[in-house]
Amino acid sequence: MTSVSMQHVDEVPDKELLARHSQGDPHAFSALVHRHRDRMWAVALRTLGDPEEAADALQDACLSAFRAAGRFRGDAAVTTWLHRIVVNACLDRIRRKSVRPATPMGDDATFDAVAPKMPDPTDAHGVSLDVHTALAQLPFEQRAALVLVDMMGYSVDDAAQVLEVPAGTIKSRCARGRARLAPLLVHHRNRRDRKNV
Repeated sequence: MTSVSMQHVDEVPDKELLARHSQGDPHAFSALVHRHRDRMWAVALRTLGDPEEAADALQDACLSAFRAAGRFRGDAAVTTWLHRIVVNACLDRIRRKSVRPATPMGDDATFDAVAPKMPDPTDAHGVSLDVHTALAQLPFEQRAALVLVDMMGYSVDDAAQVLEVPAGTIKSRCARGRARLAPLLVHHRNRRDRKNV
């Protein structure tokens, strides 16, 4: 077995990288994560809406994938398998957070007074925050379906594979989620620059 570092990594398919990792190649898993990290990060961030929580969920997901690589059956694409692990890690964090809600530390007014005042000059950032805030109000199942289909560009069938539910369930979760988002984002509906909404 030749190590991934000795070959041009772009030529090695995902399934082979996963198999090499399972066989002990010390570079294969790193190459696989490096290849898919941006989309994995996007799934975690858009699902959780909090960069710190998303980073922790992504770290948990990578550790889970590292350990479970030998059990990968090959029924789905490696990317689908990785994104399913990321979504599950996000769901675990949401469940843990609801069991142990965070308690505020100190006086918010004091923190606000010493925090740097740096307004964001771009409107796109405000729209993004509005969308993330609105998404956070949806049940996890609807949020995960919308993130995969509407934000990540997954087909309904691929999203169904990631979330391990029938395609019809993805369609209904997306429809219900969109219906719940519409009143929360109505103030963005008649904007001149609609590409950010």
